[in-house]
Amino acid sequence: MQVTFDLPDEVVNQLQPFADKLPQILELGLRELNAIAQSGFSGMAEVVEFLASLPTAEAIIALRPSESLQAQINTLVEKNRTVGLTATEEQQWQGYQYLEHIVRMAKARAFLKLKEADTE
Repeated sequence: MQVTFDLPDEVVNQLQPFADKLPQILELGLRELNAIAQSGFSGMAEVVEFLASLPTAEAIIALRPSESLQAQINTLVEKNRTVGLTATEEQQWQGYQYLEHIVRMAKARAFLKLKEADTE
């Protein structure tokens, strides 16, 4: 199938070096867009992308939630405290708890790595 798009010149210039990878770019973009829309975990992608970039131990230890992610978490905490969560919100909360678990594991390993480096 052939699809034609009208894109701003700036976008065309950015895409030109990746012309042979356009189907992959669209697929990945759609996958992320769908994941965010379906799960409501828009802040998760930024944390996963950060960890996937293989940051230094110091960068992992310094990792904090973005303002938007923290606001989403605060909203769920407050709603749970006052009126309770819907099934969808409970699912979001569980996702955030799992993400926090992953970040804590990464930070614990980063601390161990720094401690080992100090003793060498």
